Amino acid sequence: MKIFFRNLHLYLSLVSGLVVAVVCFTGGVLVFEKELEQAWHPERYFVAPTTTPRQPLTQLTAAVRVYKPDARITGLKVYADPTRTVEINLAGAPGGERKSEAARAERGGQPNEGARAKSGAGRGKEGKGGKEGGKGGGEGGRGPVVFVNPYTAAVTGELNYRETFFFSMMALHRGMVGGAIGKLVVGVSTLLFLVIIGTGLVLWWPASRKAVRQRLQVKWSGGWKRLNHDLHVVLGFYSALLLFVFAFTGLAWSFEWFNKGIYAVTNSPMDRPEPPVSVVPAGAAALMPAASAASAESTPATATGLTADATLVQARQLAPMAVYYSLQLPKDAAGSIKVATLRPNAVYDNATDEVYLDQYSGSVLKSQTYEQRNLGQRVRGLFKPVHTGAIFGWPSKIVSLVVCLLGVTFPITGTIMWLNRLRKGRKKQRKLATAA
Repeated sequence: MKIFFRNLHLYLSLVSGLVVAVVCFTGGVLVFEKELEQAWHPERYFVAPTTTPRQPLTQLTAAVRVYKPDARITGLKVYADPTRTVEINLAGAPGGERKSEAARAERGGQPNEGARAKSGAGRGKEGKGGKEGGKGGGEGGRGPVVFVNPYTAAVTGELNYRETFFFSMMALHRGMVGGAIGKLVVGVSTLLFLVIIGTGLVLWWPASRKAVRQRLQVKWSGGWKRLNHDLHVVLGFYSALLLFVFAFTGLAWSFEWFNKGIYAVTNSPMDRPEPPVSVVPAGAAALMPAASAASAESTPATATGLTADATLVQARQLAPMAVYYSLQLPKDAAGSIKVATLRPNAVYDNATDEVYLDQYSGSVLKSQTYEQRNLGQRVRGLFKPVHTGAIFGWPSKIVSLVVCLLGVTFPITGTIMWLNRLRKGRKKQRKLATAA
């Protein structure tokens, strides 16, 4: 029986080993994406606080319109941290809103990062797979983000995700830069990797108690073949559980049926309800097409209603201790303003509370805390922080990085073991032939 598992482990590894190695390597790079991006471009994200009062959001958005006259502002993200810049989201390329909605859904269906999903948009599928824009599913629908100094209204930088190093890493990680086919290849290889991990544990299992110590320690003083064997077998055992978790959660970005399964198992609806709509005043109703155009093209909030500054004041009243306030602007005259806030003790970065405001009166149309999301949304939302190792902050990220790098080595050490076994078999056959 062990021969069967050995052959299964070997041939599945030969088929998927290269893809697994690339996915593990790019996954390791992406573990510290946020930290590396901020370290490489600190001027975008951080400013020195001054005694000067913060500029109103209308002043900041005006500076962005001077910087990019043809851009359409879709949302703002204001941090409570006085050293952080204000992030102003712009609309992406035509069709980007649909792609961004799909990409958001794949991240767990929480549209609270900037303004990538608009209030007033149509119903979205939670966890819908296979419809991200860009190569390899790299979240191609994400529009540019402009960073503004909140004290001086000076533009400090711009981020277009599609042009970054991390977009290329994400494209490789999710689809080997191969579009839908590449995404399928990664998904199938991930499924095979789960089987490889399982059969590896079966092969690792010692036949006697005496062999347990040998399977748990690397013999650094041994020859290179023994060292290669121990690096594969011993370190493979220690990293198997986390690699299994990373591979299992990674399936959510490869297969729609997997996401549907999450909601089926948790007995939760997959469809998000329609966002509430604003009560359009009688005077504005007659001018709705014009108001809608103005809202989309020029103003930071709505043509005749609540301003971004007034929205932020109300958001701070509703959540005075929030880490950040993400204002997602309505895309038409009937849409509502969506405000997402993150608590200081949130489970993960996207575990936000959400409030929809009437864009004219500012009244609360609907609110939902993180705990009020259905079980399927909360489980699916955990997949990204677990998959990236961000769930417990820096300690879990460091562990994830080490495990990902080990994952890169296993196809290499395993292939060397197989080649050594082939050479050994050939030598044995030549000896038998000589003896005969």
